Amino acid sequence: MGQIHYFWRHPLAEQVRAEGREEGRIEGWRETLLSFLEWRRIPVPDTARARIEACTDLDQLKAWAERAVHVAEAGELFAEE
Repeated sequence: MGQIHYFWRHPLAEQVRAEGREEGRIEGWRETLLSFLEWRRIPVPDTARARIEACTDLDQLKAWAERAVHVAEAGELFAEE
C-alpha cells in the first residue's frame, strides 16, 4: 500500500497559503489607509486612490498609513518620494 500525500501539507500548498496571507495583509493596510483619510474627512483624488490600490509593498503602505494620521491632504502621503 502506498503512502498517502495530503495536498495541504505539500510545500506548494504552504506557499499558496503564505502568499494568500501576504495579499490579505496588503489589502488590509490599503483599506486602513483609505479609512484613516476618510475618518479625517480628507478627500482622496482618483489618482491617489489608484496609487494606494496599486501598491503591493507592505512597508510602503504602512509608511503612508503613518503619514495619513498627520497630513492635511492625500497628496502629502507621497511627498517624501
